[in-house]
Amino acid sequence: MELERAPIAETAMLIRRPVAEVFEAIVDPAVTTKFWFTHSSGRLDEDKSVEWEWRMYGVSTKVEVSEIVRNEKIIMRWSDPPTTVVWTFTEMPDEATFLEVRNFGFAGSADEQVKQAVESTGGFALVLAGAKAWLEQGLALGLIGDRHPKGVE
Repeated sequence: MELERAPIAETAMLIRRPVAEVFEAIVDPAVTTKFWFTHSSGRLDEDKSVEWEWRMYGVSTKVEVSEIVRNEKIIMRWSDPPTTVVWTFTEMPDEATFLEVRNFGFAGSADEQVKQAVESTGGFALVLAGAKAWLEQGLALGLIGDRHPKGVE
């Protein structure tokens, strides 16, 4: 199989909270750990690297932030081999935020790239759903930890 265009993982969610609060939920690990990773070496800042951990899985990744436009955009590289993730925050009426995530730059064969893009889309959809539940209702759904429970392959 040949690809005419490289695959891109894309997902988005309306979160009924002000854009500054949604933005902070992504850059501040004290909030992000409520719905995504379990530990972080620090908050996201431009030209800074941090380490994110998912201790329930025994995995971690280095995150390198290349650009932050407060309350509008975050561009980062993560994973191994690294891919680019672009977070876009759009202020909406009634103190809501439309949060979009795009992940691209997958490596490997065409089949491997498509598989990575599909898995990334599903993963980021869970992250946004978890963020929505936490920010709107204060509910920690445990979506990321429950995605791959022990004993299920």
